[in-house]
Amino acid sequence: MNIGLPETSPLIPVVVIDDAADAPAVAAALIRGGIHCAEITLRTAVGLEAIRAVATEIEPGFLVGAGTVLDVDQCDAAVDAGASFVVSPGLDPAIVERARDRGIPVLPGVATATEVQHARRLGLHAVKFFPADRLGGLATVEALAAPFADMGFVPSGGVTAANLGDYLAHPAVPAVSGSWMVARSLIARRDFDRIEALSREAVAIAASAPRVRGDGR
Repeated sequence: MNIGLPETSPLIPVVVIDDAADAPAVAAALIRGGIHCAEITLRTAVGLEAIRAVATEIEPGFLVGAGTVLDVDQCDAAVDAGASFVVSPGLDPAIVERARDRGIPVLPGVATATEVQHARRLGLHAVKFFPADRLGGLATVEALAAPFADMGFVPSGGVTAANLGDYLAHPAVPAVSGSWMVARSLIARRDFDRIEALSREAVAIAASAPRVRGDGR
């Protein structure tokens, strides 16, 4: 199932950066662990600077996106900084349209069937299911996937090494989003070896999940 993002990995690490200088080292650790994309959130004042640093310093095959995009100005700023995709916690049609205008994929967050139906009307084929753990997790994904068979759901919130395999085994889940392998505390300690190890573990779990391939939508 094509979710609109380049399918380099079914894992989308969510990175919160407090020092932009650490961003390239985090990306390098992810690459060593087998993950070639990351969503750097705009939750901190250095988010855009961190995106720019990764886009400038890390190999072209690594995809850096912007997370926690709340309005069209942030969308523009993220793209100008080098973001290859944008992610938002909710469904804002203005952000969806601006991302399209800028020529990049967008993954908005949804929590209800009404929002999924709205996303479908906007022409989207994938949404972020957020916060997944508070909304019933895999059971709710299964319930939503039944009437929305052409929609992909990317769980975010409470995804860990313990449950990512179960999520990825569902045909409606093309990818998962999580921060456990790039925890803010690990970045603060600059424990890049641990980030690499957790990434490698996540890749192995994802690879062992009984993936069900869709028809390319």
